Amino acid sequence: QNEEKWDFVLVSDIHEMGSEKEIKRKKFLDELSKKGFTIKKIEDTKLFYGVRAPQHIFWKYQCLLTNPNSRQQNSNASQDVPVTTRIRVVHFILQNTVTSDLEKLHDLMKKKVFEAAFPLHKKEEKRETLKKKWARWRVLFKKQPIEEIRCYFGEKVALYFAWLGWYTYLLIFAALAGLATVAAGATVFSSSQVSKEICEANNTIMCPLCDQNCSFWVLSDTCTYAKVTHMIDNEATVVFAMFMAIWATVFLELWKRERANVVTSWDLYGWDEEEEELALQLINNSQHEPRLYQHSYFRSTIVLILALLMIMVLIGIAHALVIYRAVAMALFTQSQVNLLSKHADIIAVMTGAVLHYITIVIMTKVNWHVALFLCDLEKPRTFSQRENNFTVKIFLFQFFTNFSSLIYIAFFLGRINGHPGHYVRIAGHWRLEECHPSGCITDLFIQMAVIMVLKQTISNIMEYLIPLISHQLRKKRKHPKKRSLMLGEEEEAEDPCKRQWLNNYELNEVNVFSLFNEYLEIVIQYSFTTIFVAAFPLAPLLALINNVIEIHMDAIKMMRLRRRMVPRKAKDIGIWLQVLEAIGILAVIGNGLVIAITSDFIPVQVYKYMYSPCRRENHTSMDCSTGYINNSLSVFHIQDFEPHTKVLPEFKGEQIKECRYRDYRNADDYTYTVQFWHIFAARLAFLILFEHVALCVKLIAAWYIPDVPQKVKNKILTEKHSHLRNEL
Repeated sequence: QNEEKWDFVLVSDIHEMGSEKEIKRKKFLDELSKKGFTIKKIEDTKLFYGVRAPQHIFWKYQCLLTNPNSRQQNSNASQDVPVTTRIRVVHFILQNTVTSDLEKLHDLMKKKVFEAAFPLHKKEEKRETLKKKWARWRVLFKKQPIEEIRCYFGEKVALYFAWLGWYTYLLIFAALAGLATVAAGATVFSSSQVSKEICEANNTIMCPLCDQNCSFWVLSDTCTYAKVTHMIDNEATVVFAMFMAIWATVFLELWKRERANVVTSWDLYGWDEEEEELALQLINNSQHEPRLYQHSYFRSTIVLILALLMIMVLIGIAHALVIYRAVAMALFTQSQVNLLSKHADIIAVMTGAVLHYITIVIMTKVNWHVALFLCDLEKPRTFSQRENNFTVKIFLFQFFTNFSSLIYIAFFLGRINGHPGHYVRIAGHWRLEECHPSGCITDLFIQMAVIMVLKQTISNIMEYLIPLISHQLRKKRKHPKKRSLMLGEEEEAEDPCKRQWLNNYELNEVNVFSLFNEYLEIVIQYSFTTIFVAAFPLAPLLALINNVIEIHMDAIKMMRLRRRMVPRKAKDIGIWLQVLEAIGILAVIGNGLVIAITSDFIPVQVYKYMYSPCRRENHTSMDCSTGYINNSLSVFHIQDFEPHTKVLPEFKGEQIKECRYRDYRNADDYTYTVQFWHIFAARLAFLILFEHVALCVKLIAAWYIPDVPQKVKNKILTEKHSHLRNEL
């Protein structure tokens, strides 16, 4: 069967004759006919218009944009235009055709004159190859057919999959390193001196965790928690954090090489987006004048102020989560239910993390609208410029949405809550949370684990199920009319195009941001895998599992559940590269801070080398961190409690005079001890050292790995040379 080739299909409701919508639709289609387009109409529950562009448009395009040095060979092959180019050119002309009422397709769609416009998934052999080799679950661990993706979806989509594949491949090394770190931690699970001391401290009496009716408690109650903490928080983590900082750099450097390889084989190395856009404008309208570059400091200032306000709101939401946890902690500890009061801290952290996930889901929608609004304020010149502006804003907002609560847990939790007898309170009533005696890093671990697992499982399931279900529903809605036709089949032979157009119309619609969403999701995930990875060494492993599934899920969505995307040219992943580089630098700072501030690594080292028994006597057999726990707890006299604190002074039948809390303060006037300042200085010194070493290693790695492989450079060199020789 010889199918007619149609580039695009426009869908519209059946409006009554002479209505405003019908007139507008006719005007638009007349404009297209004037440009030489062939239009075919098919009627069903909706009106379908097939659009085919005249050949001369593509000849113009080829003449304007062929490389001068490849023009000689290609003069005879001008009949053969790749499908992706056809679709891109026709899409541009459809979007920029103006009716006599000065309306474009975009405005007509807003006014419901047209409902949809899309290119078709055709039965080409490329499509069958992609379905077989790529868009199915069986080929989970096979190499992606990037070349075929490019021929079917265009360069931009192909580059996304090339990048995602490359990132996933390099995650294997990061995941292995993370597993090794956790394994190293598991070997010291019960042998670590610090957790041993916590488990044996059954007569160290700790100050109560809340103000009303909370009893004292014994340090050894938290034995398991301490063991888990030391599984994450040990010497191996420092090495791992260093490794991940270097990994992030190497990943980007190797990607630049990979990208150069891919783009050169597509002959896009010298391609210029601006030139392409101007050429399309001129083909559409030969009288077109270009829009000039503009920059207004006033607009930029307004946008900057609004963006900062939005970030303030997001930080405010993080504060609300902190308040929730403090209040929840107080309520859970006083609760009558034994399970709640016993594990109040862990339950508060877990519910806090789930709440955080919910705020992420809601705020993502809000951020989206705010970023679009700010973009419209800036009046960007071209589509790609608009996309770049939008990318930066949405990434900033998403970053604060996802990370502000983690930043609080990592760097502020337990550092700003005062000490017994002088607690910092919310609204003078609820105490802020404290860190666990074995360190704050487990809180960060739980929060990251909950968010990453929820984000990846729920988001992925939704991302796949919503298109699947809506596709099934659309199919159901369209079919009843068909059945009545089936009976009287003899009367009219069905148009072969009709079935194909209907099938395409039943798929889910794609918009400009379909690919953008995929990028954003992976980039946020990349931030989780690098920025606080010291607290959660399993992040790369989770990301790896997620990505292997993600690649094939995206493939199935694009091939089977969504209408065909309009192919776009691109020679790199655009501004996302700068975003990834920024995350790489944040990763060095973030991990440095986690080890210096959140983890107990520095206090233990300071104790070992300055205060431990090893300093006083030369015991080679002795573990130098012996006595660390006792040294890290300060003494508090019960009579100094605030007057409204109701504490039961009895504990296991004994009268209690003093209790211990985690801080370095003097027992008489509760000022900081000298050791506190020693540790503070050591933390700063470590931070500066770690960051400088890591940044130097990043710079060396960036210099050591050339951005463009030799092979590509030589290919371009010989092409230039042969072209000049021919000219001569």
